[in-house]
Amino acid sequence: MAQQQQQGKRDIFPGRQGQRYTLDLLAGGGHREQRANRAGWPFSAKASEGLTGSVAWQPWRNGSAKECHTRAIILIKGRSEDMETKPPSLLERIYSWENLLDAYHEAASEKWYRNDVTAFSARLEENLISIQNDLMWRTYTVGRYREFYVTEPKKRLVMALGFRDRVVQWAIYLQINQELDNGMIYHSYGCRVGKGTTRSADKVQDWATLVDRKEGPRWHYLKLDISKYFYRVDHEVLLGILARKYPNEDGFLWLMRTIVCCDHTPFGLPPGKSADEVPPSERLFEVGMPIGNLTSQLLANVCLNELDQYIKHELKAHYYVRYMDDMVLLHPDARTLNEWRVLIEDYLNNVLHLELNGKTTIGLVCKGITFVGCRIYPGYRKPTPQSVKKMKARMRYIAKEYEAGLIDFDAVDATMQSYFGMLGHCATHGLQIWIEHNITFKRRDGEPSQEVITWTF
Repeated sequence: MAQQQQQGKRDIFPGRQGQRYTLDLLAGGGHREQRANRAGWPFSAKASEGLTGSVAWQPWRNGSAKECHTRAIILIKGRSEDMETKPPSLLERIYSWENLLDAYHEAASEKWYRNDVTAFSARLEENLISIQNDLMWRTYTVGRYREFYVTEPKKRLVMALGFRDRVVQWAIYLQINQELDNGMIYHSYGCRVGKGTTRSADKVQDWATLVDRKEGPRWHYLKLDISKYFYRVDHEVLLGILARKYPNEDGFLWLMRTIVCCDHTPFGLPPGKSADEVPPSERLFEVGMPIGNLTSQLLANVCLNELDQYIKHELKAHYYVRYMDDMVLLHPDARTLNEWRVLIEDYLNNVLHLELNGKTTIGLVCKGITFVGCRIYPGYRKPTPQSVKKMKARMRYIAKEYEAGLIDFDAVDATMQSYFGMLGHCATHGLQIWIEHNITFKRRDGEPSQEVITWTF
């Protein structure tokens, strides 16, 4: 066995720069070397011709199931004395063993019971090494998407990837999220840690209260909304932004292009069309990002951060808040807001290749601002009539589901606590009275009633 290992080494190291080589190590003899040169780590062979490169470890079986081998796939980069010591590239950090392992834990968090997670976990090391090799040799391809619709807060087409691809996306997210987040404006609240709809509504309410107390003319607001944002993001525009942020990271840019420009599933929609109006055969390949991808949330902010920077630094707008594709600007002069609207629309059209929808409005702050499902006034806010209607319908639905025994009380509790958390920030006295008089959760297994639970604030 030792002789076989030494012979393998002599076969590998005299090779030419840029070539791939394989080294078969029997389990046991090669085990220690495998751990010392973990997959994706730089491989140093100073004792053998001074060659350096990258190693990927791949378990395999040859004939007998009892004889397990470890195959090392080595890319010889050149002689160590001729190479400068460089920090790992972004792609190398993404496919490092530690990062992939962290990505696996993040992807599997609170999903351990799912079949695809348990199947992946049963052969964890082999599956992570497979991902590592695909990223290292740039052979990774995106798996097939599972499509379905959600209706909350509005009807949207969601595309979900398998667990293997979710691990890859988490590996990317863990390496770039903080850096990209640091480059965003403070008052961008969508899909960011410590932000969210409640924080964004709080900020608009604080500003509305502040400006309403100022002397002089009444303040106005400009409310903007991008038409079908996730379905209309231009791939080349987005990849161009990433190329400017990471000019020397060819491997990373290859990976992002692979994910963004999926060669088997189109994500985009024609202008003004909804997902349920367009059959899959008429979707567009050159635009769009799938709702449901972890990277889509991050990249959506990356793209619109260009608009944020323009509004803050070019237009000099002080009171500006964005929650994903919904934006609010405050100013005492309605004419200035209208000028900003024209400039923002031009920037979206010409630079980002996006369009505003017909919900753009200019109005008085004291009359209320509709934002993130609330009507926000100076000093208070309340849910919009549409939000109240959906909330009542949802409560009635889960009450019936619970009565029929289709969901347990934990599911009921999670939904109600979520609603109560939102209502705690709004003026909702009338809605509270309606819930107390109309929503009762009871479990029936025939007659008489076995369990009766009435929800109160």
